[in-house]
Parts: sequence; C-alpha cells; structure tokens
Amino acid sequence: MDINDLRGLSTVLLFIAFVGLCFWAYSSRRKAEFDEAASLPFADESTSKTRSQETHK
Repeated sequence: MDINDLRGLSTVLLFIAFVGLCFWAYSSRRKAEFDEAASLPFADESTSKTRSQETHK
C-alpha cells in the first residue's frame, strides 16, 4: 500500500461521510428541529426590544 492508495481510500471515506451528512441534514425526521432552529433569531426580537427600552429609561 503506497501513498496513492491511502489518498484514494481517504477520498472514498470522506465522500461516504459527506453523503451520510447530506442524508442526515435533509431527512424528514430532522425537519421539525431545523424549522425551530431557523426561527430562533426572530424569537428574541420582542424580548430584546423590551430590554433595550428598559435600559434607556
């Protein structure tokens, strides 16, 4: 086994890991979690406005 075999093997393993990550990210079981995470920046908007108004008084 030389360095080129090792490079080829690592490429194949990384490709398999990439495909697995894509399946994990786009699976329907994760949709609810990702939708919740996507709305997090907007959840604190009303709270942060109230805090900033209280500090300016």
